[in-house]
Amino acid sequence: MQVADVVVGFTHIEKKSRAEIETLARQPRFDYYCWDLYARVSQWYAQDKQNLQVRAQTLHGIEDATSETAAIAELISTAVLRRHLETMDRLDIEYDFLPRESEILHLHFWDAAFAKLKDSGVLTYENEGKNKGCWIMRRAGTASTTEDTENTEELEKIAEDDQKVIVRSNGTVGYVGKDIAYHMWKFGLLGRDFAYRKFFRYPNQHDCWISTTPDDKDAEKTHPHFGDVAEIYNVIDARQSEAQNTVIEALRGLGYNEAADHYTHFSYEMVALTPRCAAELGYTLSEEDKARSYIEVSGRKGFGVKADDLLDQLIASAKSEVDSRHPQLPDAERLSIATQIAIGALRYFMLKFTKQSVIAFDFKEALSFEGETGPYAQYVVVRATSIFKKAGLDPDNFPLAVVNFEPYVELEQSVIEQELAPQSFTGIKSKWASEVDYAANLSGEAANEIWELWLAASKTSYIIDQCIATTEPAYLAKHAFQLGQLFNTFYHRHPILSEPDEKRKRFLLATVAVVRRELIRTLAVMGITVPPVM
Repeated sequence: MQVADVVVGFTHIEKKSRAEIETLARQPRFDYYCWDLYARVSQWYAQDKQNLQVRAQTLHGIEDATSETAAIAELISTAVLRRHLETMDRLDIEYDFLPRESEILHLHFWDAAFAKLKDSGVLTYENEGKNKGCWIMRRAGTASTTEDTENTEELEKIAEDDQKVIVRSNGTVGYVGKDIAYHMWKFGLLGRDFAYRKFFRYPNQHDCWISTTPDDKDAEKTHPHFGDVAEIYNVIDARQSEAQNTVIEALRGLGYNEAADHYTHFSYEMVALTPRCAAELGYTLSEEDKARSYIEVSGRKGFGVKADDLLDQLIASAKSEVDSRHPQLPDAERLSIATQIAIGALRYFMLKFTKQSVIAFDFKEALSFEGETGPYAQYVVVRATSIFKKAGLDPDNFPLAVVNFEPYVELEQSVIEQELAPQSFTGIKSKWASEVDYAANLSGEAANEIWELWLAASKTSYIIDQCIATTEPAYLAKHAFQLGQLFNTFYHRHPILSEPDEKRKRFLLATVAVVRRELIRTLAVMGITVPPVM
């Protein structure tokens, strides 16, 4: 729909030819041009509802692979897609394969799925009512009749409300229909496959492939195998829950219950802006908007934040801080550090909210070196590393070289298996005491704090497993924050490098090394790297 609207903008509002659009598409930020045009098209529709007929005609044209409209749509969407990949690469996010909706139609994926859906009775043809002429699917959890309703009109209304239109009366296949076919391909249930060609090469030489048709001269005979997956996680916001449930119910209706059981809608709430953030991005806010807890973004209204602009501003803000703290470093190095901090701030901020929470983005909060933020977790690692630098030691090799790690491994395994009974923890502590002379050096509250820190560090693997099982990455963000808090308490309580007792000093350094290792590991799972300085 959005692609069709941009095509309408170029061909009907700006009256541009395919050649003119192609010239524009070579501009560095063609996606920005399309953003502005998309908002103008929405206004054009609002001015005269008859203009919506142009959208319908354009959608039909896009589905005809031989049409000029389809060629323009591919030109626009491909150019914007390249920009998306470039933007995501800035966040160290890579793609392996990009399946396109157009091939789902052109390679008759939908036709194959449509036949199966009709034969199994999942789809039925509606002969009357508001959905007359459509192929419909009954919504999950509804029945075709309602025994306790005697009113015929009410019964018909309930039945119509329960219907999900998959193919419109004009023959156009809705998004959900194509999505059903696509997911049948994902699970290897369709008996068909795409042709493939290389589309984008990342700076690290990783290739991103895209779907195509066999008659494409650039189609590759040899390519990685895609599809036939065992598990699907669809990261799509909560507003798509109904569409996602429809796909799952279609799979069940076709008898593919095992596939449906391994289909997870990774649902999340919308991302918005705090009023302060919106103002910093240059938007004019009313007094009413300023009083709100968050401002919703809307592409159709032209109100929102572009990812590149957001990254640019985060990097600029971080660099200002790095410049003031480390003026002696080369500018290129300061920029690299600022980029790591900015990306860490953005990733952490997006992941720290539970999926049911609206994410109201705020520059100042995200970049803070205090509180539950990416820079705070990064700073803890930098602080831990600096301890070893001052001591002239290698933190990556130190723990295994000086401390027997078998009790820690046992502790970590106990946590993973959820078998950490008090007596087993006591036994592990006893094993370690003989190695580091624990009893002679540590006691009371200080000892308990350190063991609490070791126990928290040992939970990383268990929490990662929990995040996967519950599809809730916020648990890992919370783990990083809590581990950082415990470490900072430990750091301020124990003068590690000035500790005169060598055995106790070794144990304290081992504690620092373990926490550092687990924090680096935790942040890496979140896609966050740690700069050399903050």
